[in-house]
Amino acid sequence: MRDYKGTSFSDRMGIAAKAKQAQLEKARALAATNKEGAPERQAARAALNAEREARAEKRKAEKLLEAEAKAADRAKAEKARVANEAAEKIAREHEAKEAAARKALKAIEDKKARDERYAKRKARK
Repeated sequence: MRDYKGTSFSDRMGIAAKAKQAQLEKARALAATNKEGAPERQAARAALNAEREARAEKRKAEKLLEAEAKAADRAKAEKARVANEAAEKIAREHEAKEAAARKALKAIEDKKARDERYAKRKARK
């Protein structure tokens, strides 16, 4: 096997261990800096989540109010439609009664006229 840049196996293992140790120290230093600002970031994140939830609740409440208003409008329109249909039914029944009364009156008048014609014919004979 070739000699790797003039170093032995144990030298290369030592270099690798030092590199790992350097990476570990770098990660610990980064974690330490992250820990310094962590409570503020976590508080800010919690505040944003609270605001987001508040907006969602507000939208939900607005949708619920809008749905209730639409339901009330539909109920009002249905009530008006039923009242209108009832009024139309009463008007049709009244018109039918008037037509029946006119027809009966006409029948009576026709019978009276027919009886008068009959009486005149009898009087001529």
